Amino acid sequence: MDDVQKVLRRHQYIAKASTAFMYGIMVSIAMNFFWTPGNIYSSGFTGLAQLINTLSSRYLPFTISASWGLLLFNIPLLVLAWKQIGHQFALFTLLTVFLASFMIKALHPVYLTHDPMICAIFGGVVNGFGTGLSLKNEISTGGLDILGIVIRRKTGKSIGNINIMFNVFIVSAAGFAYGWPFAFYSAIGIVVNAKAIDFAYTRQQRMQVLIVTNRPKRVVDSIQNHMRRGVTIIHGAEGAYRHDVKTILFTTISRYEMAELEEAIDESDPKAFASVTEADTILGHFYEHKLK
Repeated sequence: MDDVQKVLRRHQYIAKASTAFMYGIMVSIAMNFFWTPGNIYSSGFTGLAQLINTLSSRYLPFTISASWGLLLFNIPLLVLAWKQIGHQFALFTLLTVFLASFMIKALHPVYLTHDPMICAIFGGVVNGFGTGLSLKNEISTGGLDILGIVIRRKTGKSIGNINIMFNVFIVSAAGFAYGWPFAFYSAIGIVVNAKAIDFAYTRQQRMQVLIVTNRPKRVVDSIQNHMRRGVTIIHGAEGAYRHDVKTILFTTISRYEMAELEEAIDESDPKAFASVTEADTILGHFYEHKLK
């Protein structure tokens, strides 16, 4: 059993390291192929690193590159992640940030187009997909991600307002640096980036599930064997077509767990009817896998 766990753990480490490498490539493509040629600022600490690069090149005798800025700004938050979240999480975040910084520096800009709209959209798509892929594999890209996890653990609240204020600052900086049309293009890129993250990272999306079955115990046992989710049981329901007795099951899962839910239902009752809808708001305790 220990040998199996070691193999699984090694596989997880390799998957996370590979994802960190993929993110490094994708953020460097977004930066050097789209954002830099189009004078577009990204969101979060990447956008802050771009801003410092612009200001230092204009007003200082030396230039702080975006790659160095990204690495330096993340150091205090990596210390925070080490102390408050977990050593493994902090180490993989350090690897991700280092690879991103290295790739941004190593991959020289390729000016495919200077059209700011194209650069904003495609830069946002590429970076957002890379970020979502990282989050899906339980590694962070640094910056506000770390702050968000720590604050949510301590207070139970998100940092949505902080994120918005930070990105408003970045967009405003783009306006002062390159002109206000580029501020609006940067805002479009940030929105596209967020949508691409949601597309790739499904763990935070909540789904409400209704299951109608004749075999409630088997279905409940199967669901709870596949995932850590509670199930509410309503007995005595009646089918309108044949007037046979049914049982209705309610549960809430993340979109990330959809494949496991389908497998659990197929194993326990292939004839069960299931309806899945997106849940906008969840009140009360919803189990989330803890990062290490």
